[in-house]
Amino acid sequence: MDVKGQAAIVTGGASGLGEGTARALAAAGAKVAVLDLNEAAAQKVAGEIGGIGIGCNVADEASAQAAIGRARAQHGPARINVNCAGIATAGRIVGKDGAGPLDGFVKTVQVNLIGTYNILRLAAADMATLPPLADNERGIIVNTTSIAAFEGQVGQCAYAASKGGVASLTLPAARELARIGVRVLCIAPGLFGTPMMFGLPKEVQESLGNKTPFPQRLGTPAEYAELVLAMCANVMMNGTVVRLDGAVRLEPK
Repeated sequence: MDVKGQAAIVTGGASGLGEGTARALAAAGAKVAVLDLNEAAAQKVAGEIGGIGIGCNVADEASAQAAIGRARAQHGPARINVNCAGIATAGRIVGKDGAGPLDGFVKTVQVNLIGTYNILRLAAADMATLPPLADNERGIIVNTTSIAAFEGQVGQCAYAASKGGVASLTLPAARELARIGVRVLCIAPGLFGTPMMFGLPKEVQESLGNKTPFPQRLGTPAEYAELVLAMCANVMMNGTVVRLDGAVRLEPK
């Protein structure tokens, strides 16, 4: 798919991987709706790229419906949906005081997994109304998992489980949506320079970057966005999870 002139929805688009993707899509000529829980930040990014910024809680049905409705009213139904909204939490199953709290696990799954599915289903429904392009393609959905889905570390049960669900969603969603010409793909980033990472001390950031075999540094949102654009362009890419990790594998701790 040539993204030029196409409507796109990017969740988590006010920062990190989502912001990098929103900027890359806009630079390639797409009409971008930046969705984020932080509406002011979404509008700031959108203003810089000529898009629209919309507040959205991806885990809330009404909020997601309203946000996608606003994007549709402005740009028409989107052919491109990239889901980057997510949270990272840490917590042990059993701590010093016994079983760990349940609410952190629930919230992480709600945002990362249910939120991704919520936007996917609404975006796919809009794509189904569009006329087909070459190869009868109507749209593409790119979700974001993590290498933690495959090598979750101690304390990452909630995050790894939520991202594992996103990874597992890829193939059955692609198989189901094939009948309407919608492709579903998933990216599993390794250690990337995002606000989540930049909240750590500088020496910790450098140490983590050095764990990546090559290139020996943190990945950038622009590199994530490059893969999104490549996925859009190659219609044979469908139903798979692609690691973008510089060959790093997470250690237990």
